[in-house]
Amino acid sequence: MKGDPEERAVAVGRYIVRSGATVRAAAAVFGVSKSTIWKDQSRLRHTHPGLWAEVQTVVQRNKAERHLRGGEATRRKYLHKESCATVRRTV
Repeated sequence: MKGDPEERAVAVGRYIVRSGATVRAAAAVFGVSKSTIWKDQSRLRHTHPGLWAEVQTVVQRNKAERHLRGGEATRRKYLHKESCATVRRTV
């Protein structure tokens, strides 16, 4: 969804608030870059301050949790490698 930046900013903001999505996930859904998502959110600050505040709450929560998500992804990666190695040894 390229289109009008103002409309996209509102749509992205509502999506982030509704779903609790990360900036990266929202960028994938809307087919734009993470930089574009950040620019859209800065537009919201001036055009829709209430929505901007809600988005900031979600973004700050995601930023506070990101180290946990990264640790979990690393854990799953190594568990997967272990299980693959075990299967190779037994075959």
